[in-house]
Amino acid sequence: MNKYQASVRVKGQSVKTAVFADSPIHARLILQYQFGMDSIVSYPTAINEVAAIKTLTPDQQRIKSMRNRVKQDQAAVKAERARKKIKAGQEQLAQSNQIQS
Repeated sequence: MNKYQASVRVKGQSVKTAVFADSPIHARLILQYQFGMDSIVSYPTAINEVAAIKTLTPDQQRIKSMRNRVKQDQAAVKAERARKKIKAGQEQLAQSNQIQS
């Protein structure tokens, strides 16, 4: 069973509601049965439940920040190497243009 959310009209007001159903069609049928045939404002869409994020201990936070710093440093090294390669290629191109002139 999945959780579906849809807007339905109740006494002239639009209200968001959720139902558990096997498919969007099944959810629509349930809502029509509960609220009436012309009460559905928006088609039912699946809701993905997000698990709660666990808080980290101070040691785990420290390790995570160290890992993030390592990743940032690795990306900086990679970018610097790419800049050096581009600069070397540009110098080589400039030298070959001077030789041809």
